[in-house]
Amino acid sequence: MNESADVIVIGSGIGGLTSAALLQNRGISTLVFEKNCYPGGSCSSFQRDGYSFDAGASVFYGFGDNSNSGTLNLHTRIFRKLGIDVPTIHDPVQIHYHLPNGFSLPAYYDRHAFIDALTSRFPHEREGIEKFYMELDAVHDILSSLPAGSLEDVFHLASVGVSFPAKTIALALKTFRSMGKTARRYISDEELLRFIDIEAYSWAVQDAVSTPLVNAGICLADRHYGGINYPVGGSGAIPRALCRGIEKSGGQIRFQSEVTSILVDNGEAHGVRLADGSEHYAKAVISNATVWDTFNRLVTDSRYRVDENRFLRAPSWFQLYLGIDASVIPKEFYVHHVLVDNWENYNQPGGTIYFSAPTILDPSLAPPGKHIVHAFVTAEADQWQHYDRQNGAYRDAKETLAASIISRTERILPGLSNAIELKVLATPLTHQRYLNRFKGSYGPLLKPGQNVLQKPQNTTRIKNLFAAGDSTFPGQGVIAVTYSGVSCASYIARQFGKPLDELI
Repeated sequence: MNESADVIVIGSGIGGLTSAALLQNRGISTLVFEKNCYPGGSCSSFQRDGYSFDAGASVFYGFGDNSNSGTLNLHTRIFRKLGIDVPTIHDPVQIHYHLPNGFSLPAYYDRHAFIDALTSRFPHEREGIEKFYMELDAVHDILSSLPAGSLEDVFHLASVGVSFPAKTIALALKTFRSMGKTARRYISDEELLRFIDIEAYSWAVQDAVSTPLVNAGICLADRHYGGINYPVGGSGAIPRALCRGIEKSGGQIRFQSEVTSILVDNGEAHGVRLADGSEHYAKAVISNATVWDTFNRLVTDSRYRVDENRFLRAPSWFQLYLGIDASVIPKEFYVHHVLVDNWENYNQPGGTIYFSAPTILDPSLAPPGKHIVHAFVTAEADQWQHYDRQNGAYRDAKETLAASIISRTERILPGLSNAIELKVLATPLTHQRYLNRFKGSYGPLLKPGQNVLQKPQNTTRIKNLFAAGDSTFPGQGVIAVTYSGVSCASYIARQFGKPLDELI
């Protein structure tokens, strides 16, 4: 076969782009096919009337500059290796929580300030709070020491085990523990345990009992070390920089090139077929699609089909992208917020409001005198499936839900409804259409009680077909899919006889 590249990557999500950039940098040729005319998937930016909006994520880990980084600060170290500069702006607060019973708490970068604020609300739980967050620090300490690599690469595992025997054993034991059960060893106050639930739910879309302790150690401890740093130019700066890294080393990204199927023969992947009918071949294929899209849509052989119920399916989102008059946002207002009206339905569709105003950090994202507001809630595609997207009923339903969210958000930002000058709304059907994600889902989640290592890794049942992104270990979130990309590239490079140099 006439191969187009050594490795073909399906989709320009962060996991796939990370793999492509590191492989191309190592001299393994890559070709990325992307359906849209811009990169990044859920971590992209789009422009409307002078505003630049983050399509999804806006809380970013991985841009710290600690000298002892291990598996953390991956963005900093990847871009350093690629020779690409991605300037960022430090955010002093990860999230400002607005919870029932007048409970309001910013999660400060300063760990002492955060612990003091939490213990002032729960003085009777001071010792338990300290012990619980020290557990997360212990996970962070281990992860910041161990080098990033594939858990399927026996050479990598052997090297780590020999170099860091005690920490390797300690981390292995911690993979069996959940964040919520660990919290309950030290804490009994129900309201405080609810807060720990929302700490998990804010990024994992699961309560703390269902969230692995190892994942929590990354997201809730690293905010006090590497911290939260917003890329100048918005979330799209990350995928654009990865694309520059790929092209700088001779790789290719082809936009508006949708992959419709993976070419599999005798249990081995050989390439892909595009929507225009053209076929492209490679020694290996990386799918950045969800596990359901990969094996139930792109792979047509029913023997590889994945039951939808094999994993919990995370919900999708209903999102509001607003351009507003800057005067409505007061001084000292933080960038990211989470609002919970009552604990009974915080984990139900629409129960929790996520809110960000990134122009507080980067005013260049909006015209002078304006701000951006991005508000979103969980939602299910099934709620919207019966609508014809072209008729008025669909638009009316979007406007009604948007008005409700805006009204609830005025609890922290009075006058918001009267300050809106631009409004763009997106339902789960929007996510399904633009991102080619099954039911617009945030991805597969582990079931309660499952070990984090039970998350699928980068290899698949089909030879030479690999996976990256939120369907693989460690899971959801930009820094998590970045790790999946590093892991995937590390494994493939070893198979090509060109193992990756350690990120420094």
